[in-house]
Amino acid sequence: MGPHPAVAAIRLAVRRVLHDVLTHHCTQDRHQPPLVLVACSGGADSMALASALAFEAPKLGVRAGGVTIDHGLQEGSDLRAAEVALRLRALRLDPVEVVSVTVGREGGPEAAARDARYAALDATAERCGASAVLLGHTRDDQAETVLLGLARGSGTRSLSGMAATSGRGGRYRRPFLDVDRQTARKACLIQALPVWDDPHNSDPAYTRSRLRHEGLPALEKALGKGVVEALARTAQLSRDDADALDSWAADAEGTVLDETGTLDVAALFALPPAVRRRVLRRAVIGAGSPAGSLFARHIEEVDRLITAWRGQGAINLPGRVGVRRQGGRLVIRQG
Repeated sequence: MGPHPAVAAIRLAVRRVLHDVLTHHCTQDRHQPPLVLVACSGGADSMALASALAFEAPKLGVRAGGVTIDHGLQEGSDLRAAEVALRLRALRLDPVEVVSVTVGREGGPEAAARDARYAALDATAERCGASAVLLGHTRDDQAETVLLGLARGSGTRSLSGMAATSGRGGRYRRPFLDVDRQTARKACLIQALPVWDDPHNSDPAYTRSRLRHEGLPALEKALGKGVVEALARTAQLSRDDADALDSWAADAEGTVLDETGTLDVAALFALPPAVRRRVLRRAVIGAGSPAGSLFARHIEEVDRLITAWRGQGAINLPGRVGVRRQGGRLVIRQG
């Protein structure tokens, strides 16, 4: 008799990612098998991911380790992180790292914690020489991300949600984007894996928590079951569209940019709006504006210097980047 369907589903998802890691494995020592780390909070999603990695990696000749981040945001968080590390070692993952971070305030508590977490994961992957870091985001997380992007009015790229592969060199992998949260939790139950439910996940002070416990259930009540699946499909369709438009914008940039770094207004105006705004976004980020602080309203203001020119002054953007129209050119400078 084979494994329970929930366990089989999570193992298959991880197996596919490990095959891809092996296919693209490239290190200085080709004889050294790749190391794959799982980022584990101790919750059901990441514990299911850790168990699947521990099961599949040895069969494929992949080294498997784990890392847990102590954000220091709750009393006893250090003890919780140590307990998660013990669970990962019990799964025979090696190495297992516990990393403490200091969470700032920029962008709000959720964004600050995320930034600190990814910085720590990047540093750990570099230190350990990991080929990939697995993240336990599920289809439900993807649906929530799409709704958050929709609420912010951030455009097609935001609606595309989380990529299955992201980060420098494709470091981050999300095997569970086609797996629902309940399947991951059931897999933990079947395997008698202890899990920790982070109280922040049910705290209404956090936007994602309110969306999870109030917003999505209300949508399902109004529209019927299948909302999560539909939102996840929307993410993939939006990602395909955004990728195509980004590629178009990258090509178009060379036709509007001169050697001094200014942009030709007439050439910009001739581009389709979706492509033009992407060119503008690329240009202001290139000038030093932080991508995470740059929103659709910022780019719309810059776009009006092209499409609704009335002699308006310079536009000030995050990162001390200024954009002004000078004759038939758009000048983008930091400071």
